[in-house]
Amino acid sequence: MRLIKILSIIILISFLAGCHFTWGGPRMRSATPEGLYEYGYSRYQDGKYKKAIEAFQRLKEEYPLSKFAIMAELGIADSYFSEKEYAEAEMCYTDFINLHPTNENLPYVLYQLGMCHYKQMYSIDRDQTETLKAKKEFERLISRFPSSKFAFMAEKKLRDCRKRLGEHEFYVGHFYFKIKKYRAALNRFENVTREYPNLGMDYKVSYFLHETRRHLEQEEKKEN
Repeated sequence: MRLIKILSIIILISFLAGCHFTWGGPRMRSATPEGLYEYGYSRYQDGKYKKAIEAFQRLKEEYPLSKFAIMAELGIADSYFSEKEYAEAEMCYTDFINLHPTNENLPYVLYQLGMCHYKQMYSIDRDQTETLKAKKEFERLISRFPSSKFAFMAEKKLRDCRKRLGEHEFYVGHFYFKIKKYRAALNRFENVTREYPNLGMDYKVSYFLHETRRHLEQEEKKEN
């Protein structure tokens, strides 16, 4: 009986030593780079982004020289992005660009970097810092990789950014116009005309430019 127990223990140990453990169960001592990547990708597809990040991070740490390690870096960034943790995603995409400046995935990474800011843009009555950052990244992508499909996608997003910036300028100009700060209003309206033409605002900007100048002329006449 004792011999049977000893043999059973030996067989169990041998079985466990040859197994690929599942995530969340026993420790995956024999997990391969490909296995870790497939697990992380599967969790990503299931919307379990934190689990995906854990798998990709482990792959990076345990197999830094594997071809799957670079893919894991993108997997981490994409997981943060899909989880709407844009600051973390931005940092990961930026690190990827710095570490792999000639990688074939660079157009995609630049697009995603722009999207990190695009997703955080505020309405036209609020600060437009994120809009400006998104615009900058989309312009960088288009400049560096003009024939990329991601450059084509960035063109539309860039137009959205420019329109929002133009609408913001007009919003501020209109505010100054309403409180009769015509000189400040004129500067804003002229900036819209100069920097953001052909975005659907030309008619209303032209009208308020005319009205603003008319009010300024009236003020000058009163002063004289």
